[in-house]
Formats: sequence, structure tokens, C-alpha cells
Amino acid sequence: MKLLIVEDELELLNSTCGYLQKEDFVCEPAPNFFEAEDKLITYQYDVVILDINLPDGNGLELLKLIKEKSPETGVLIVSAKNSLDDRLKGLDLGADDYITKPFHLAELNSRINSLLRRRKFKGSTNIIFNEIELDPDAKSAIVNGALLDLTKKEYFLLLYFITNKGRVLTKEAIAEHLWGDNIDMVDNFDFIYTHMRNLRKKLKKCGATDYLQTIYGLGYKFGD
Repeated sequence: MKLLIVEDELELLNSTCGYLQKEDFVCEPAPNFFEAEDKLITYQYDVVILDINLPDGNGLELLKLIKEKSPETGVLIVSAKNSLDDRLKGLDLGADDYITKPFHLAELNSRINSLLRRRKFKGSTNIIFNEIELDPDAKSAIVNGALLDLTKKEYFLLLYFITNKGRVLTKEAIAEHLWGDNIDMVDNFDFIYTHMRNLRKKLKKCGATDYLQTIYGLGYKFGD
């Protein structure tokens, strides 16, 4: 899952990114309003952790941008203890949750996972699509009762497809979601084909239906 972390306190931004990366999130930092706005216009995220008290702009304006451009993106706002009005405004504008400074990174991680379960997994702990079952906590996949031997990237690729089933996903979108925004600097995205081939091979070996469809000239789609 891909996160954007909007935070002007650089020490907190770095520690938050470092902690969440160890929890297997792809984290993109934005230390100010301008960079956050640019990233939100250019890229897609599963969750935005949004400090609403930024020195160069109002974080609530970024929240409005998120809801206009990517309403499916979850938003967890960060606020100071004494800013109840800002938290209420954020929730009224569509934020999913809030956390106040100072906070424990373990609590932030738990809130992100809870938000993802509500938004992506319909509140369920595990994700089931026909004969495929994913366990986000264990980061494992089971097909017809057999555990799939997946690399982390293959697991997250399968998770990305299942949570976006029925949608055409470009190679660029897949690469940015699994490797981060800067991957758009590479010359080509041929490496995506290798991951797709390996994932398809492992699914078919366990008896799964081949749900991965190649949409020539566009990308890939996962579905019945």
C-alpha cells in the first residue's frame, strides 16, 4: 500500500517514513504544502497522512483537493492537541480519522491499517476473491487451501489487483504504486511484465483461474 506523508517537521517526517517502510508501506514524503499539492495532482495514494497545520498553506485545502481528485483515497489528519476546530473541519470535509501530536508510531500504524480495512477490505481482516484469500497481517496468499510462495512484491501486486478488480491499471500506475513515485524516471516498465508472468504462473500452479488480463496498449486488468 502506498502512503503520502505530509509533515513539515522533518525529524517527525523521517521517523514516520522509516517506521512505516519497515511495516512494508511504500511511503512518499511531502515536507510542505507545495510539494504535497504537486504529488497529489500527479500521483495516486491509498492513504494520505495529512498535517493540517503547514507553514506555507492550509492542509484543509489539500484535503479538499484529495476529495475532488481521488475520493477513494483515505485521509488521516494530524493535528495539535489544541486544534479541535481544525479536526472537526477535517472530518466534515471527509477525513476518515485523526491523530493528535505527539503520537506513538505504533498507534499511527494501527490507525492506518484500520482505515485500510474499512476503505479497501470492507471491514474484513482477510480479503477473499473467489478461491483466493489474502491475509494482510501475515502478508500471505492462499489458493484452494494451498499457501502461495510469493515474494513481497508479488504479494503486494496481487493485493493491488484484487483491491482494484475490474479496473484497467497501466504499467506506470502499477510501478508507482509498488516502487514509489520516482520510478516514473525509468526508461521503460518492462520489469512489470516479469512480475506479472511470475505471479500468473504461481496462481495457475495452485489451480487458480487466470484472472489477469492483458489489455494491449493500456495495461492489465484483474477480474472474472
